[in-house]
Parts: sequence; structure tokens; C-alpha cells
Amino acid sequence: MTATVWVPCDAAAVSVGADDVAHALTAAGATVRRNGSRGMLWLEPLVEVETPTGRIGFANVTPEQVGALLSGELHDTGQDVGVVDEHPWLARQHRVSFARVGVIEPTDLGAYREHGGLAGLERALALAPTDVVREVTDSGLRGRGGAGFPAGVKWETVRTAEADVKFVCCNADEGDSGTFADRMLIEGDPFTLIEGMTIAAVAVGATEGFVYLRSEYPHAIRTLRRAVDIAYAHGVLGASVLGSGHRFDLEVRVGAGAYICGEETSMLDSLEGRRGEVRAKPPIPALQGLFGRPTLVNNVLTLAAVPTVLADGGEAYAALGTGRSRGTQVFQLGGNVARGGIVEADFGISLRELVDDFGGGTASGRPVKAVQVGGPLGAYLPPAQFDLPMDYEAFAAANAMVGHGGVVVFDESMDAGAMARFAMEFCAKESCGKCTPCRVGSTRGVEVIDRIRAGTHREANLVLLDDLCTTMTKGSLCAMGGLTPMPVRSALEHWPEDFGAPATASAVARDIPMSATSTDGGARP
Repeated sequence: MTATVWVPCDAAAVSVGADDVAHALTAAGATVRRNGSRGMLWLEPLVEVETPTGRIGFANVTPEQVGALLSGELHDTGQDVGVVDEHPWLARQHRVSFARVGVIEPTDLGAYREHGGLAGLERALALAPTDVVREVTDSGLRGRGGAGFPAGVKWETVRTAEADVKFVCCNADEGDSGTFADRMLIEGDPFTLIEGMTIAAVAVGATEGFVYLRSEYPHAIRTLRRAVDIAYAHGVLGASVLGSGHRFDLEVRVGAGAYICGEETSMLDSLEGRRGEVRAKPPIPALQGLFGRPTLVNNVLTLAAVPTVLADGGEAYAALGTGRSRGTQVFQLGGNVARGGIVEADFGISLRELVDDFGGGTASGRPVKAVQVGGPLGAYLPPAQFDLPMDYEAFAAANAMVGHGGVVVFDESMDAGAMARFAMEFCAKESCGKCTPCRVGSTRGVEVIDRIRAGTHREANLVLLDDLCTTMTKGSLCAMGGLTPMPVRSALEHWPEDFGAPATASAVARDIPMSATSTDGGARP
């Protein structure tokens, strides 16, 4: 009998040879099915063989091992991980948004239905729009893109806005370092996003939608576009969603790779065909967004949670999590970590459980020095703070943020001063340039940190850096400039030794610059 094997088509698996393994298996006569990645990235390519007891996984399979895999010679070796669904790393998780990722073929709509897909949309179509929004509000769902804004409040604002046309836009411009959940969900289960956006459209009265997807994700673009075509062919999208009479058209737009387009108003500018640039608020996009019309903008993971909210009810979703952080979050372990990948868990799991239990410490074997949570603008946290629960308020109280759920691990070789400089340099390169605190402050920040690390008027420049960070935090137009000081301040607070030797009394500044924009040398606005 021909063996049926599953080989991930996810970009992470493909990058380590999954396509070659799939081709070798096909040539050997196996029936090959392509799934998304289970998220255990250190095991890729993870090939799963169907058996009467479940799908048995084999890690790091190479094309040369295909013969041994099919003949059973890899059983009970170090590559045999057993029944994948029972793997401790997966079994400990609570997968809601990622429940189907890695389990089904990404564009198999029939399999999507068999695994609970479209139940949320069917229920939403049977409810009044106000009741759909109420379910989202009752769920406690907050924006997963980083801000944590209550989704129900935003939905209600768009629903009650008067306009001839309304839009639903999904921001899939996943640009934070150490984040990849959006990509993996789109590549592994794109119908979940399509269903979530369609539910949103029904709720707020939108007839058109756009997914803004970064050009660096070619596999995701291809998979999502194919899924959209299939959704149209089967009446999930189009003139009458599932025969309900609700119209919803969805289009995938590809961005050019500007980090700032992860900010919602910059994304809207880009969708309109203009250079991505932050807009001043008010007006908010919920009232005047794309082409001046009311627009619901949510991130991929926010919309991916919606089908479950509608299928199971808002109260069931709200029963998960802790405090005001309800439901689950999809955490992404990256950097110098032994076991990187996707961990979906209820809010409230500790940072230590993620880094030590799931992550297994560093890949280098050296002690962990720090983790950065929430992308390149998130705080650096030392092991002494690893008992922090993952929830928005606890992290805010610690001068940190959960952000998009990215957790990047660093070992003891990390230079915190260099990382602080990188934060300012990153902001200087990626700033849209519209507001002065971000555009000029980041450039000055690089210069000031360089002087501190060189020991030039160290104490005076430390004062100047703090003043500069305050200006950027309070004066920037968006989170790009407003959050850049977070990694800088956390690095300086926890590892001051990485910013050069403390100044002696004689080296203390004799001439403190008048302001952050009048320092010697460097670029001018």
C-alpha cells in the first residue's frame, strides 16, 4: 500500500529543504500531502507518516533519508518524534487560532469545514450586526498587532458610522524582528483569516476588504491568493456570502517592505497608492480611513481569533486568559533559542515558561542574558523578570509591552549598548519622516549613544539621552518614534556596564548641549 506522508510547505520548512524532501518522496512512490508547519521549527523538515495510531513525525528528514523513512528504518531513532499531536511541546499548548495549522492542507476548503471552519461565519450570518459586535465585545478580544485596543469598540465605531462604502483592512505587514505568526497562519490556514474578515464585514456593513501583505512573504502571497480564489468559487466571498445576500469582495495587496506600513494609517496611504506616511489623528480610520471612508483595520491574529469567538460565543473566549487580557496569544520564540517556533497559550503564561520550558534556553548553551518582547521597539528583560505573566497590563507596569507576541532570546554575549544603538538606528532608517521627534530624535539618539559608549562627557550625555527619550515618547506622531526609547531605556537600566565605564568626577560634562537638536556634528533635519 502506498504510504501517505505530510511535508510542510511553510516557508520556514522550505528554507531547510522541505520541497526537496517532498520531491524525493513523490519519486519514491509515496502520496505526498503538503501542510503548514506545526510550529516546531527546530524539527523542520518535519515529515509526518499516516498510521492507524496517528501521524508519526520524523524530524530533520533529508532527501537521502527518504528510502529509510518509507522502509521504516527511521522508527525508534532520534528522528522519530512519535505521534505529532501527542508531542509534549504541542500537547501543552492551547491552540485556538492555530488549531488547524499543520493539520490540514492550507487551501483545502473541504478539510477546513471538517475541522470546524465556517461555523463562526454561518452563525454571524444568522445574527444581527449589533449582536455580532456584541459577541466580539463580550469576548474581551483586543488587537493583537501590538496596541491591545479593544476590538469590539473599534468594530462598533465603524458599524455606527454613516457612509456609502465601508472597508475592512487586514494589516499583514509583519515587519517586527522575531515575529512570524501572521506569515505562518496565512501559509498554513488562510481560510481562517478570510472567514474572520468576512465576519467583520458582515458586522460593520463593509462590502470591500483588503489584505496588505508584505512582499517579503512570497509563499504567503501565493497561498492567500489561491485561497481567495477558492473562497470566491465556493460562495464564501462575492455577491452573496454563503447565499446570505451580504456582499463582500476581498483583494490581496502587496506592500513594498516599508516597516512604517505596519502602522495603520501608513498602510492606508500605501493602499491608496501613495507613499506610506503616518496620518495625524483625529480623524481616526474607523471614521475616515481608506479613501476617506469608515475603515476597520485589524491585524491578522485579531481577525484569526474572530471565527472562534463567533463559533463558541464571546463568553467562552473570555473565559480564557487573565485580567483584561482575554483569550489566547500566539507567541513566537526566536533568536538564540534551542527550540524556536510557535506557542499559542492563554494569556497569563509566564515569560519563564516560554523561554525555559518551551524554548529550552539558548541554542548556544550559554546562560540567557535577556529577552526582547514585542519586536524591535520592545523592552529588554533580564532573567530576574522572567516570572512576569504575559498580559498587557503586567508588561505595561514593568515598562515593557507584549506587542505582537515576539520573544527574542539573547545569551550572555549580547552587548546591550549596541542593541540600544540599533534601536535608534532602526528608527532613523524606518521613520516615515513626518514628525520631528522621530525623524530627528532617532538620528540624535545614535550620536548620543555613541558618545556615551566612547566615554565622551558620559554623565552629560546620559542626561541628554534621557531628555531625548522623553521627547520622542511624548512628542512622536505614532508608536514608531514613541516606542523606540523603550529598548534603549531598558538596556541602560539593566546593563549600564554595556554603555562604557562610569565617568569619573573629572570627566563629568563641562558643556551640556542646549537641546537634543543642537548637538555637535551629525545630521540635521
